[in-house]
Amino acid sequence: MGETTTTGTYSVGEVARLAGVTVRTLHHYGEIGLLTPSGRTGAGYRRYGAADLDRLGRILFYRELGFPLDRIATLLDDPARDPVDHLRRQRELLAERLRRTAVMIAAVDKELEARMTGNTLTSEEKLEVFGTSYNEEWEAEARQRWGETDAWKQSQSRTAGFTKDDWARYAADTDALHASLVAGFRAGHAPDSAAAMALAEEHRRWVSLMWDCSPAMHRNLADMCLADERFTRTYEDLAPGLAQWLHDAIHANADRAEGTP
Repeated sequence: MGETTTTGTYSVGEVARLAGVTVRTLHHYGEIGLLTPSGRTGAGYRRYGAADLDRLGRILFYRELGFPLDRIATLLDDPARDPVDHLRRQRELLAERLRRTAVMIAAVDKELEARMTGNTLTSEEKLEVFGTSYNEEWEAEARQRWGETDAWKQSQSRTAGFTKDDWARYAADTDALHASLVAGFRAGHAPDSAAAMALAEEHRRWVSLMWDCSPAMHRNLADMCLADERFTRTYEDLAPGLAQWLHDAIHANADRAEGTP
């Protein structure tokens, strides 16, 4: 190609191979004045010396960190900066990237563990989100009783990626629903009234956030809640008589949805 071998200098092709970039990239850097080769052969071919390779190394470093080319040119051509300044700057940038990477790795590890276990909250976080009345033994019992059901599997799938903030929002939605139920109950709405059935439907939609709850399944859930004193207590603690009222409203709403007279 007419390139002569010059001790201590490199052709554009050699530099491209050494730096892991394309010849086109080196040509572009030359065209914009970012990296001008210090020499030429008699035939006009580019020759890069040690200082050129050093500059290219700094260019590629800043590019790896996302700096635009015009900003890189400003940094490299700043007369107030010497090579030691650049090395210090590079070290600072690398240390910051290492810190951010460590944070990202920790976040990914936590998410990976959460998705593998289906549990995104620690015991302390559960108490913080759900209150001191929360009992972790309920999870084990629920898994034992319904772990093989489609509803349980669907619930686990939907909540696998939940963060602490997601659970906090769910807890807030639960509190809002309970407040609406108590207000409807205390307003004296009959369980089969339109207002009470609307609240029962709101309850069904809340359940469906975790798993698809049909009106028939909702009716069964109401029966189970009334049969188990622990579930009953959840609503009785909100307002005495609420558990039975909600049970009857859910039945009336299910009957209406299924066209039962």
